[in-house]
Amino acid sequence: MDNTIIKGITDRLYEKRKSAALDLETVVRQSATEGDNDTIKNIIDQLSKDFAYAVHQPNVRNGGLIGLAAVAIALGPNDVAIYLEDIIHPVLTCFGDQDARVRYYACESLYNIAKVGKGEILLYFNEIFDVLCKLSADPDPSVKNGADLLDRLIKDIICEKATTYISVISQTPIQDYQNSTQSTFKDSNGQTFQLQQPQESTAFSLPKFIPLLMERINTIDPFTRVFLISWITVLNSVPDLYLISYLPAFLDGLLNFLGDSHNDVKVLTQTALNTFLHDVRKVSEIQKLIKSQKEKLKFDKKNDIVNENNDNNNNNDNDRANDNDNDNDKAYDNDNDKVNDNYKDNEDDENSKNDNNPIEISKVSTPTEIISNDDKKIKNFEGIDESPREQSSLHNDELETEENDSHDGETYIPGQDIYLDYPAILEILISHIDDTEEKIQSVILIWLGTLLEISPMSFIPYLPKLLSNLLLTMAKDDGSNLKEKSKDVNLNLLKLVENLNESDEKKLNYSAIINSLTLHFLNENEITKVAALDWLKMLHKKSRKSLLEHGDIYTTLLKALSDSSEEVIYGDLQLISEISDDSDEENFTSFIVNLLELFKNDQKLLEKRGNFILRRLCLSLDPARVYQTLAKVLKKETNNVFVGIIIQILNNNLITAPELSNLRKRLRNLENKQDYEFFATLFKAWCHNAPATLALCLLAQSYELAYSVLQIFVDFEITVNILVQIDILVQLLESPVFTRVRLQLLEPEKYPYLYKCLYGILMLLPQSSAFSTLKNRLSSVSVLNTFANNESNKNLSETSKVEEQHFNPENPESLVKKKFKYVELLQRFRSIQQEHEDTLLKNSTSLLHNRVPPKYSDTPTNEVQSSPFDNHELKTPKNNKIEPIKSAVRKVSGRSFVLKGFGGDKL
Repeated sequence: MDNTIIKGITDRLYEKRKSAALDLETVVRQSATEGDNDTIKNIIDQLSKDFAYAVHQPNVRNGGLIGLAAVAIALGPNDVAIYLEDIIHPVLTCFGDQDARVRYYACESLYNIAKVGKGEILLYFNEIFDVLCKLSADPDPSVKNGADLLDRLIKDIICEKATTYISVISQTPIQDYQNSTQSTFKDSNGQTFQLQQPQESTAFSLPKFIPLLMERINTIDPFTRVFLISWITVLNSVPDLYLISYLPAFLDGLLNFLGDSHNDVKVLTQTALNTFLHDVRKVSEIQKLIKSQKEKLKFDKKNDIVNENNDNNNNNDNDRANDNDNDNDKAYDNDNDKVNDNYKDNEDDENSKNDNNPIEISKVSTPTEIISNDDKKIKNFEGIDESPREQSSLHNDELETEENDSHDGETYIPGQDIYLDYPAILEILISHIDDTEEKIQSVILIWLGTLLEISPMSFIPYLPKLLSNLLLTMAKDDGSNLKEKSKDVNLNLLKLVENLNESDEKKLNYSAIINSLTLHFLNENEITKVAALDWLKMLHKKSRKSLLEHGDIYTTLLKALSDSSEEVIYGDLQLISEISDDSDEENFTSFIVNLLELFKNDQKLLEKRGNFILRRLCLSLDPARVYQTLAKVLKKETNNVFVGIIIQILNNNLITAPELSNLRKRLRNLENKQDYEFFATLFKAWCHNAPATLALCLLAQSYELAYSVLQIFVDFEITVNILVQIDILVQLLESPVFTRVRLQLLEPEKYPYLYKCLYGILMLLPQSSAFSTLKNRLSSVSVLNTFANNESNKNLSETSKVEEQHFNPENPESLVKKKFKYVELLQRFRSIQQEHEDTLLKNSTSLLHNRVPPKYSDTPTNEVQSSPFDNHELKTPKNNKIEPIKSAVRKVSGRSFVLKGFGGDKL
């Protein structure tokens, strides 16, 4: 360049720089016309090194920028591609200058260069995008305006040229170019094949751009975020570019944009995500349509092949029949025309010679066979080895090959070849589902619901992590619609897993899913716990062993029984029942032991939920199994007070609960060996509660045993708690379940021990409402009592010795003769009552120092306890002092013993 141009382009005034640039443009255009490439190269080098790279000299850099733009304009669209590499890099360097004017003129220079270069500029799209991304957050308004103009121009070029423009400058090495000119190939056999070289790639490469986008998507600047969203939207709108294939690369960043404090960023991001979701759904529908069409085409081709084979078989059968007829005719002619044998032989030789040519032609093969052979050779050349195949599988292999290859003549539907990585998308969505931003969670749930319809099997590997976050989202109660959306997704996931076939079911990680679900029992929200229980119940139905193999499942479910929600407890008990129903006796016994241990350690749970829990177990499981296992475990329990409380609850339920009517029927049929063993098992556990034992004997209609029990426990101290339970027993005698017993009072000669037992109870009771009730009942059959008493006097000698005979181990034969089958039971009852007596005596010292006794104590308070030592006679407690104890016992047993409340079986 001459000095005039150099001085002009470095002037401070823009008009003088522009005038000098026009002169430079004339010089370059003239050199291009003359073909003087060296001059042009020298001018570009001078502008780059001496001007554009002159750091800290704004005017000089501005001159270099306007000069490079003038060179590009002078070269024009045809020649600029050759020098674009040397022109554009100095311009891009100026975008990092501290002077805002330099950055602005860099935008102007690059704008003019892009205006001329058009599609060629796309070779440097990543560099241009990078500087534009930085300029979007530039503090200078003029620079931002210039960058905005440049940004719009680049977007226009992308929309117009991105998918079609191929650079005029070859990007391949010379050797590769020479190889690409080779159009044929000869194999080892000398046969020639035509080669199809791949087309040059387009100037814009989306795979090369994605890493830069992944880097920039993590920005927190709102202006840069708006810039990125606008470019993502533009690239997604370009036909045949298929940005959606790279959705996992930038989806995470877009979701973070939803949490931006600027509303503009949120709105633009929401719009972009809605567009992508619509595209995902559209691509899925297209691919499903293509798949159905291919399946239909494959099915039709198979039918055509089968029909063609049937026709060929029929034709072959006809040809064989004709050949047989011809052979017979020839044999007949040879026998009758022996004179013409020589002629015949000569004629056959000529025919055989003439037939050689068509035979060779048939060996060359038909045109269709030639094509298939060529295809086979090409495949071998490409490195695909084809082993010999049987004739029967030839057609199937051909169909598979046709299905995998592109089909000529088929209508191409945009989007049918797009690959969407659903697992990667799901992993990103699940990582954001627990976000604190409500907007992000809402979008996540919408996407999950859509993907669950499109690709449900993609969810299977991510179920543990998804459920751990999804169930927590269901617990939100902030007035938003997140709860309903999460419920819908959870329900669809539940149905998906429930309907899995056996092959897909193997992909489920039961252990991880169960671990994830059981952790939600620590959550305080009821909806979350109920949802977790629904999942566990469904998993148990699909795989009976899955929960049993999980060692801590019983412990976790038992802890959930302490929950304040009845719905949680109900679902928990239902699941426990289902698991226990499938478990063996060892596991079931272990469960009962853990349940009783829970009751023992949590008295509040026992008081509030004990009765409900035990009844639900009896409803869901075999009640005989529940009672028998409970009795066996309680028999070994050393805490007598606790056992007495549990027995009281079980006994009250046994008498009044409608669901236990079959047990009551079994207890009335003690002649059956199994039923008697069941009764004996209950009796040995019931011994810890004397009134309950008495009630059990009355329920089993073992009146003689009941009278013997009554005689035994009067030998020990009778506490107010026992009197209260006897009071309750009297009320129970008036319930429908004991209708049969009351009717048996009409047969005193048949049931004398029933009278003795009831009169014995009457003698134990103080003057109370229960005393009056029982007295009135017995008085109503007073006419028959005389007869009963006479019968009793006749057998006085025998009945007076009942107790003694019961416990006489030296005379077992006499016991058998008199049908005293209950010796062992009565011995256990006496020993257990003695243990209770001893325990009471041990605790008497501590009770004297405590006005208020421990909870569930069998020893009454000092206010209610009678004091026979002061007045040398038994003082009857007043009813108003007994009522609090009765209420406490009723509270423990879990029901109010009002007569109308009973639902027992009637006679």
